[in-house]
Amino acid sequence: MEWTPMEINPEMLNKMMINLGVGESWRFSDVLGFEKDQLSAVPKPCCALMLLFPLTQQHESFRQQQADSVTDGSGVYFLKQTASNSCGTIAMLHAVANNKSKMSFEGGSALKKFLDETANMSADDRAKHLEKNKAIWEAHNEVAAQGQCRPEADKVNFHFIAFVNVTGQLYEFDGRMNGPVKHGATKDDSFVMVGLTIFFVIYFILIVRYGIVKVIGFINPE
Repeated sequence: MEWTPMEINPEMLNKMMINLGVGESWRFSDVLGFEKDQLSAVPKPCCALMLLFPLTQQHESFRQQQADSVTDGSGVYFLKQTASNSCGTIAMLHAVANNKSKMSFEGGSALKKFLDETANMSADDRAKHLEKNKAIWEAHNEVAAQGQCRPEADKVNFHFIAFVNVTGQLYEFDGRMNGPVKHGATKDDSFVMVGLTIFFVIYFILIVRYGIVKVIGFINPE
């Protein structure tokens, strides 16, 4: 099944979650700036950050170096990305799966069914299961078709990763890695600030040279 390149923004992600039967208690929202007062304005609690940035050769080299920092992933849900153009959906799955106990789901939710079915699988087997999951694939492509700016498949050179607060520990999830990277302790009230600080420290050279395109928070707006 071919995954259509998708314009990644909170509206598209929230539509996809609704289509997959995720309750309305948690939704995605733009982080509009990186100054202290702007970060303080991000609604809390925020349990995950999705970060979009350009893929470059420098990032590929850094990703290979970072492989030594990968944890075994016990206690967290990690899913490898094997389908092109699915990084936004993969990052969304990492955000939801690792906060599943906080979520509410509609009856017959396709996303809950997928997470339940893959709970005890390896990262590779989860990827294979996703490749065969028609409901998630259709939800992705349906939302992709609604985007105002649909990128061409051969020109997509951006990548989404997720920083997620998993029971007080900050993990980095990149579906192109072999597992998550653990960055240490965090708290609900400081997660956004700590997460972005770590991101900027790790990816400083890439950000200075190529810029960071978008940050999206996974928040409880109630």
